[in-house]
Amino acid sequence: MLFNTLIIAFLIIVAILLLLLEIFLLPGITVAGVGGFVFAVGGIIYAYTVGQTIGNITLISSVLTFGIAFFWLLRSKSFNRVALNTNIDSRLTSSRELGIETGDEGITLSRLAPIGKALIKGITVEAKSTGEFINEETPIKVVRVDGYNVLVEPIENKNININN
Repeated sequence: MLFNTLIIAFLIIVAILLLLLEIFLLPGITVAGVGGFVFAVGGIIYAYTVGQTIGNITLISSVLTFGIAFFWLLRSKSFNRVALNTNIDSRLTSSRELGIETGDEGITLSRLAPIGKALIKGITVEAKSTGEFINEETPIKVVRVDGYNVLVEPIENKNININN
């Protein structure tokens, strides 16, 4: 009987540890979660093979132990050392805020197929062609600025000053 009790206790303790590890430290469904579930089911089934009273006691005590450990870990500050506490306070600057307006001219830094990099008013931006592909180092003109999108079209046979 002592040996059966030790086996049941071992299976349930390992199951609870693996499930708590899965919940608090490992993202997604991993081997720890699946293993914890298998150990829990195995321990409870083994307890019921020993006797129905032992099985009921094992089931109730393992659920209570898991619940107490779960809520204790939630309320304790023990995971603050490993938790990610980074706040991102940066923001994306729109093309209008950079001073790019319709009619500004620039040059492509990469091929626009249909999106690529362009240099407009000395500022490197992501530009989108109005339809056709625009090769690298082609003079361009801003057709429209919509928030973060800069729509451009090529300027034929024109040398421009890109540092307006």
